[in-house]
Amino acid sequence: MPTDIAFLSKGIAFKLTHPKKSASWLLAIAEEEGRKIESLTYVFASDAFVAKMNKEYLHHDSYTDILTFDYSEGGNIIGEIYISIPRVKENARTFKQPFDSELRRVMAHGLLHILGYKDKSAKQLAEMRGKEEACLSLWQ
Repeated sequence: MPTDIAFLSKGIAFKLTHPKKSASWLLAIAEEEGRKIESLTYVFASDAFVAKMNKEYLHHDSYTDILTFDYSEGGNIIGEIYISIPRVKENARTFKQPFDSELRRVMAHGLLHILGYKDKSAKQLAEMRGKEEACLSLWQ
């Protein structure tokens, strides 16, 4: 099974700084969970683009840093993850983190959702944060 990981941008001029390293990292995250990525697309976008998708597809009229769409079949990961670059920049400032670190956290967060992790309850959120930290530790 070939792996297809793509990094695109919509409504914003943005280019991921380490696409090959990022793809390898994402594969490692999936492998840690016993899964394989068949097709995964990250779309780095403007606030307006992500907000429009949030309203159109999830019926939420609000800004968000990430939207995850899981199309997985069987054990293979198939999905699209939309990330608002302005939200990630704001979060990085708020949490006093370098932008690249915050972006990796959000990228991992989206993949973790596809892997089945939730963040609706306090317990789920605590587990998600722990998993994010584990994912970040895989970045080399």
